[in-house]
Amino acid sequence: MTPGELLSVGLQALSRNRMRSALTVLGIVIGVAAVIATLAIGQGAREAVQAQIRALGANTLTVLPGTITASGARSGMGSTTTMTPEDADAIRAECPTVQAVAPTVRTVAQLVYGANNWSSQVQGTTPDFSIIRQWPVASGVFLTDSDVRSAAKVCVLGANVVQQLFGDADPVGSMIRIKDIPFRVVGVLTAKGGQGFGGNQDDIVIVPVTTAQRRLMGITYINAISVSAVSESQVDLAVDQITDLLKQRHRIRPGADPDFFLFTQKEIASSAEATSKVMTSLLASIAAVSLLVGGIGIMNIMLVSVTERTREIGIRRALGARRRDIMMQFLTESAFLSLAGGALGVALGIGSATVVTQIARWPTMIQPLSVALAFGFSTAIGLFFGYYPALRAAGLDPVEALRYE
Repeated sequence: MTPGELLSVGLQALSRNRMRSALTVLGIVIGVAAVIATLAIGQGAREAVQAQIRALGANTLTVLPGTITASGARSGMGSTTTMTPEDADAIRAECPTVQAVAPTVRTVAQLVYGANNWSSQVQGTTPDFSIIRQWPVASGVFLTDSDVRSAAKVCVLGANVVQQLFGDADPVGSMIRIKDIPFRVVGVLTAKGGQGFGGNQDDIVIVPVTTAQRRLMGITYINAISVSAVSESQVDLAVDQITDLLKQRHRIRPGADPDFFLFTQKEIASSAEATSKVMTSLLASIAAVSLLVGGIGIMNIMLVSVTERTREIGIRRALGARRRDIMMQFLTESAFLSLAGGALGVALGIGSATVVTQIARWPTMIQPLSVALAFGFSTAIGLFFGYYPALRAAGLDPVEALRYE
């Protein structure tokens, strides 16, 4: 039989039980759609995380305070208070691979403007912070070295803080109160949007680090040092130089644990990449189970079809049809079911990913490779689970088949 004849006979057989055929196809449709949608969501989330990390700069690194041990108990990261602004000055002066350095302190404070108030993160830092974070101002100006030296009561607001306190009005030049201390707004940062775990990068107030230490927190130490290397290729060398310098400044004995930690964007990126890959693979594996269930459905319906059409098979064999013709006929039917389900599943999966993006505002990314794999896998499953019913149909004895009632 020619391929056209096989397809024609197969379609006629499937059309006799349209509801049963449609339900069989539905299993493949759901499986393919689930695989494509989950891979699109997983890939989109991974790209969003990587984009946020790239926005921080591939050549940046962060120095954080380490742990302390008291009575045999070790405290958590950041519990030491040995890191000072002088450490940041030394890194800037003595590490040739470093381009910019910004010491930072953080606190949470209530902000007040007129009748409006808002609780936000207040971060004390220096002008290099804007360079390291690649975060320019949308209006006004950023902090200056003069502001840091004089501990000026000036601030730069994030976009979310502006919206909460000022609405659509321009805040530059206005006075707000931070912990009941008046600050003059000198600039507004460009909007960066949300970040992972429900955070909002724009919910921030930037003040000079000296002002935050003396007027808002009453401390002399700092919480972190943000550093930008001269290039991405110099990051590892910068880590070595900073480590050696701080060990020397903090008098860390050879073999002893340092009282600080260094993190680079490469470490964060690789960690996020590994986590997202595991989650995407897990979701795709769960979705692939539905494809297997759809394949079992195809085998089940084809076995029922073989039983129902036993007499038809006997007549065809009596008229000269070969075992190969019978086998190819049933394989064609199962292949058609899986191909139809795969095509509809691809359309449904792409549509579902688009809906998720538009309604839930989740990033999705549909890759042609994932579509091709899902479609090919569904076709392979249809042929695999259709092989046994086809083999069984081809193996029927013509005489016994003609006698079948």
